[in-house]
Amino acid sequence: MTTDAHINPFEPPEQRRVKIAGDFNEGVLGRATKAIYWYIVLTLLLAIAALPTLVLTMLLVPEPSNIPFFALACLPLGPALSAGLFTVRARYTDEDLAPSRTFWRGYRRNWKDALRLWVPALVVVGIIGYSVAFADLAGIGAAYRIVLIVIAVVVALFAMHALVISTFFSFRVRDVSRLTAYYLVVLPKTTFGIAAMLIISATAAYFSPLLLGLLGGILTWFWYQIDKVMLTDIWTRFTKPSEEQAAG
Repeated sequence: MTTDAHINPFEPPEQRRVKIAGDFNEGVLGRATKAIYWYIVLTLLLAIAALPTLVLTMLLVPEPSNIPFFALACLPLGPALSAGLFTVRARYTDEDLAPSRTFWRGYRRNWKDALRLWVPALVVVGIIGYSVAFADLAGIGAAYRIVLIVIAVVVALFAMHALVISTFFSFRVRDVSRLTAYYLVVLPKTTFGIAAMLIISATAAYFSPLLLGLLGGILTWFWYQIDKVMLTDIWTRFTKPSEEQAAG
């Protein structure tokens, strides 16, 4: 019990592999094949869970008047991404765990918590996007447009961090919000990493939603790697049992 209390649940545990002659899975090629298969399955699961998003974004005409509908179409993404993150983390603890079983377990467990912060973020970004798109008609000046765009970017980054925290920790919404705001500031490298990932995702979605769907598994893996520092810090400072508690 004492040892388990000090194992970082967000890092792969040190495992001693027992080599068995003729075991294909023990070779470099075997492990690589297993990993590729695993992430292909994860990509397919993400695409299935986010199918309404993919279909609606392909059907909608990319024009300013449809911005609210694009925001609405992204609603299923929150629970899907949360389940994807949950699955990526599970791969560290059990490489042989079936990704489909883990994915849907994470989906059932976290979909409500994911939507609690994902929906408000979509509403804010949708309203800002619509306002900026029709800034001339609304009489919004250039400086105010820049402010609105900055707010939208911050809200998007906030939503990404909050989704990660709510996926792995059972905190109240206000506590998740406070932690998210804190780590947006104190972990600038992590925040910039998430911003870069958002840019890559937006670029892929601009060319084709299907392209973004094909990158879903690998982008989710990178997302987990970027936010792993934050997750470890939260676990260490706010949830990790003390030595006395573990010993008892």
